[in-house]
Amino acid sequence: MNKITITTLKNMKLSGEKFTCLTAYDASFAIAEENAGVEVILVGDSLGMVVKGQASTLSVSMDDMVYHTANVSRVCRKSLIMSDLPFAADITKEQTFSNAARLISEGGAHMVKIEGGATMLESVEFLAQRGVAVCSHLGLLPQSVYKMGGYRIQGRTPEEADQILNDAIALEKAGADILLLECVPAELTARITASISVPVIGIGAGADCDAQVLVCYDMLGLTNGMPASFVKNFLAESHSIQDAFKAYVDQVKNGQFPASEHTFN
Repeated sequence: MNKITITTLKNMKLSGEKFTCLTAYDASFAIAEENAGVEVILVGDSLGMVVKGQASTLSVSMDDMVYHTANVSRVCRKSLIMSDLPFAADITKEQTFSNAARLISEGGAHMVKIEGGATMLESVEFLAQRGVAVCSHLGLLPQSVYKMGGYRIQGRTPEEADQILNDAIALEKAGADILLLECVPAELTARITASISVPVIGIGAGADCDAQVLVCYDMLGLTNGMPASFVKNFLAESHSIQDAFKAYVDQVKNGQFPASEHTFN
């Protein structure tokens, strides 16, 4: 069993092989996802909504993230574990590094995910210089949902699209190892994926990125309320949760998911 690393993912991008990412917050889901072949497991601050029952991610604390990351990392032997820095955990570069260090040393994460573009360049560079692997998150930023006016598609105007593209290029130069794009038009995703050498993970970002990510409860049809248009219920066509995870992996890799109905234009 070969451990998935950043090098593994970069080589997959170079070879044109898609990889997969799903969220997990506990040991049972994590091991099921790893056994299904999911390369990257994201311990997301989405736990604020799907685990804690809150209206947004903003209530999630560093202690929450460390606890749930440790639950996942204890059982995974192959998947790369990525963990979110929660709201207000990255105000200064020093605070960002200190909190990232907690996710790695206490939680067992291999990589941290940070929301934001140009404002986070200094922090991303600070972490990269100190050996911390970083995934930068652009497009819809759930931690900025009130500032953005809700969960809205980003990058639809030429000015917004150019800003996201420029941020992506700058973040790679600052040392980001992976980019995650959320809720942006497929055409913008294609431009960004072709413009940077690091892997691009998409959620509601079309099929032209290097990988896909979904919240595990969403893709099992356990969404509280109306699911987002980019979500597919994989359990509806499977016999078990394990089969649903495997179907997700297979359909991402063969290009069946996301389909046009899961894509913004």
